[in-house]
Amino acid sequence: MSQGEPIEILMVEDNPADVRLAQEAFKLYKIKNKIHVAKNGVEALQFLNKEGAFAEMPSPDIILLDLNLPLKSGREVLEIIKEDSVLKRIPVVVLTTSEAEKDILHAYDHYANCYVSKPVDFDNFAEVIRKIEGFWFSVVKYPTRT
Repeated sequence: MSQGEPIEILMVEDNPADVRLAQEAFKLYKIKNKIHVAKNGVEALQFLNKEGAFAEMPSPDIILLDLNLPLKSGREVLEIIKEDSVLKRIPVVVLTTSEAEKDILHAYDHYANCYVSKPVDFDNFAEVIRKIEGFWFSVVKYPTRT
């Protein structure tokens, strides 16, 4: 990926309101990255493996992963990603409402790159997105996309 090129973001989130909040936060802070959404863990893995309807999708540079997902939980998705020799290089930011110690430990035990508790109100949520953007989308260097 060249300098200044938009970051490809895969947001794995089943709550349309949270997706909308993230999209609004990106607009508010004029973040020009591309957000792709998977509504459950199965879709996330299909996206990452370029299967079915996701065959032509780009490889994401970063994954924003909720833990509480239908069909396949975010915990399972994280484990699968971090066991795959190619996918494990994609940074995974766990972005979830859970503040349970067992979830935090599980995420880090399975190599999540960071764990962020998702605020419920827009202003705080937007601020979290701004901080994620400031670090993950502006400071971090990514490997070349495959």
